[in-house]
Amino acid sequence: MTTGAPTPSSAARPPRSRLRTFLPLGIAVWLVLEIWLLTLVAGASSGLTVFLLLLAGFVLGAVVIKRAGRRAFQNLSQAVQQGTAPASGGGSGSGLMMLGGLLLMIPGLISDALGLLLLIPPVQKALARYAERVVERKLGRVTPGTLGDAFQQARMHRPDGKVVQGEVIRDEPGSETPQGPRPPLTR
Repeated sequence: MTTGAPTPSSAARPPRSRLRTFLPLGIAVWLVLEIWLLTLVAGASSGLTVFLLLLAGFVLGAVVIKRAGRRAFQNLSQAVQQGTAPASGGGSGSGLMMLGGLLLMIPGLISDALGLLLLIPPVQKALARYAERVVERKLGRVTPGTLGDAFQQARMHRPDGKVVQGEVIRDEPGSETPQGPRPPLTR
């Protein structure tokens, strides 16, 4: 029995991206590896050792996040006081330090190792350069009418790049008194 609603065809649905296909599988594999490694360490030493390792990772991650956040806030407040843009190196380095701290806080030894790896300055610089190249490459392939195009236009601070100088004069019915010139609008 049918309800009269058309059945969506598989051709109408857009294809799944590779990220949407493999991300759940990758997370499941990562979780299984974390649990396996924790049980392996617990079998070699004791459950107390595993607990202390997880607790130390959590505390160290919290300290790293707090420190990176404080550093980012100081950089931002200095830039505001000086009237300049924040330092370019501080933003990505602080973000990667916060990500490293978050990975340290997540229970597991693999995430702890990745978090510690992100705390090494040369690794931070290499990842920041790589991310910058990827973003620039993606912005270079922006087509009109896409979200990337909107982002590109928002970066210019003007939707179409044109500035039209003008003045708005309101004619309100019922008011007989003419209004004087208004000051120009400035940014």
